[in-house]
Amino acid sequence: MQIGRTQSAVSMQMRRLEETIGEPLLHRTGSGVRLTVVGERLLVHAEALLGRHDEALSDLAGTGLRGSVSFGCPEEFSIAFVPHLLQGFLTRYPSVELHMICAPTVELRKHLHRRRLDMALISTPNLDEDALLRTDRFVWVANRPRPDILRHDVLPLALSGRTTLDHRAATDAMRSAGRRFRLAYASDSLAGLLAIARSGHAISVTTRAAVPNDLAIVTQDLPPLPDFGIVLADAGAQASAAAKALGDHIRAELPVV
Repeated sequence: MQIGRTQSAVSMQMRRLEETIGEPLLHRTGSGVRLTVVGERLLVHAEALLGRHDEALSDLAGTGLRGSVSFGCPEEFSIAFVPHLLQGFLTRYPSVELHMICAPTVELRKHLHRRRLDMALISTPNLDEDALLRTDRFVWVANRPRPDILRHDVLPLALSGRTTLDHRAATDAMRSAGRRFRLAYASDSLAGLLAIARSGHAISVTTRAAVPNDLAIVTQDLPPLPDFGIVLADAGAQASAAAKALGDHIRAELPVV
């Protein structure tokens, strides 16, 4: 974030704020700086004040909704349906500044916990969640419906990181079916995984909604993959007017199928 202040000026302002409150707000370690418990509490109040500030300016100036909102989603969602969602939102609220991060769900949860994001569309294996917005399915993808590598005794796979939902879904399905496999390529970049699938050297996994036109869904000789749910998670802080508007728009406009 750019605030138009030098590092020394920011440090001086933080010291004055700590003197006023009577408690340290930042905890400095060899790995960086993080908020203390009191700092986390202050951040909640600060975010609420900034939200009210944006609402007041918009109301008095008569210029419509203003402010900024930070949003995250997995890369698959950014291909499948998020462009349509954001186009509609920014057309309706052109004065809102949107910041976006694409990352696996496990990373997005960390960003939400640290309040680096206001909200994120994330995947969940629990299809019974009350906040579920829609479901999708993981699918095997390759350069053709029956790629030559299906004849390999040990099937080469291109998968994302071990902690991701799609990686666990793929490896659990292969083990349950008794099918031998090896991790030939690993990356959290969907573009990289799909490139390997296009090369014909490995089979990858993505969501059904994100399968590109030049790749085929492989169903024969491979175990089925599970469905998963999509929910909109927030940072747990009081949302600004812009964040509320984005959340309402996503819940109303996210395609169900």
